[in-house]
Amino acid sequence: MATGPQTFDDLLAVLQERRPALTRSQRMLADRVLADPEGVAFMTVSELAAAVGVNEATVVRFATSVGLEGYPGLTRLCRERLREQAQLLRRYTSLEQLSSDGGDLLDRAVALDRANIARTFARIDRAVWDAAVGVLAEAPRVHVLGLRKCHAPAYLLGYLLRMLREDVTTLTAGAGTLTDELRRVREGDCFVAIAIHRYSADTVRASSWARARGARCVALTDNASSPLAASGHHVFYVDASGPSVLRSLSAFTALVQALAAGVAQRRGQEVRSALLQEEELLEEFSVYDPEHRRSER
Repeated sequence: MATGPQTFDDLLAVLQERRPALTRSQRMLADRVLADPEGVAFMTVSELAAAVGVNEATVVRFATSVGLEGYPGLTRLCRERLREQAQLLRRYTSLEQLSSDGGDLLDRAVALDRANIARTFARIDRAVWDAAVGVLAEAPRVHVLGLRKCHAPAYLLGYLLRMLREDVTTLTAGAGTLTDELRRVREGDCFVAIAIHRYSADTVRASSWARARGARCVALTDNASSPLAASGHHVFYVDASGPSVLRSLSAFTALVQALAAGVAQRRGQEVRSALLQEEELLEEFSVYDPEHRRSER
């Protein structure tokens, strides 16, 4: 009776659980498999070994060590993952070709962002979605952290959630104050961490610390080899391909807005009351231009 990983998601769970005990070579192989299962699916043992910089025997031992029937067992799971996403991949082949063939920068930017958003949402597990929305809506407090480039979606998520509920904080880590802000994290809180390669060290450490503290951790990151995947209870993988050297955050923005919409739906009448109170404050303090005031934001 088979006892090893039966699906790619099983393999993901095994690799994340065993990561601290992996050797450097095994960790490099794990990162390559998790970041690029489609590529590994059709690599030979020698091709994967050369790509990672290890010998072929190390690749075979790695596959066996995680409970697979040698290297064929590893490629089988990668090919199954590829088949799961085949319809989506076929749908956007033309978009990838547009990007790789050069062409107008604006056309490539639009094509890539359409693909980023579609792929991101297509691979969301509904159970993960429901659980994440639930903890964002119902946890006593929500703490959101995204640094450097990822501060933008983190700020947006914090802003939107504060419109819908109380006790939401966007951590800034400004002037070395991250540890001061982390002191407010309690067991049962929700901690949201957002990071893409090369992964801010402070974000990675903070998410791991929050989980150890007893917080429920939601991670928005770029692939399964991300260190945030290990500390996240509910993990979303977000595509960030860009038309140039800069990576795109469009899919992160779309996902953040969708999560906020899910929280609004979950909280129902409480949200309507909160928004009504905010409207009254906005009006009293004349926040918006008097000629363009309206309740919809």
